[in-house]
Amino acid sequence: MNLSEKLYSLRKKSGLSQEQLAEQLNVSRQAISKWESGTAVPETEKLIAISKYFNVSMDYLVKDEISTADTYTIDKGKDTIVKYIGLVLCIAGFVSLLIWGIIIAFCPSASQDVAASSVITLDGRAVLLIAFFLLVAIGAFLLLKKQKGDRK
Repeated sequence: MNLSEKLYSLRKKSGLSQEQLAEQLNVSRQAISKWESGTAVPETEKLIAISKYFNVSMDYLVKDEISTADTYTIDKGKDTIVKYIGLVLCIAGFVSLLIWGIIIAFCPSASQDVAASSVITLDGRAVLLIAFFLLVAIGAFLLLKKQKGDRK
């Protein structure tokens, strides 16, 4: 399948008219008609907009040998969830460190109680600090993690 056939197929599967798609991409209906008939090719910025709108990769759109969009659909949902979890973990770690710092500054006896009650041979304060830093580190890793498709 070539670009014109893929564009036509994506539009039809979405139940859109040429006019409706044109509105979404901020182009004329005639431009959509020319792209679908193969008499014109969209500019790069419009190809990117088409890719984002239909949630397919640029590879799928421009490579003639790729005929199905199944393996070339962009999985934004999973990426968004991973980044959200990373953000939550980072914030939780920073807030925990901040609260722990306030407790140590204003109530030193609480810090000593934690140190004395630790079952682990490490000082209880060290265990808390390690846990809080781990939250931040794991969160940062998830936020900065590159998806397989981003490495190209």
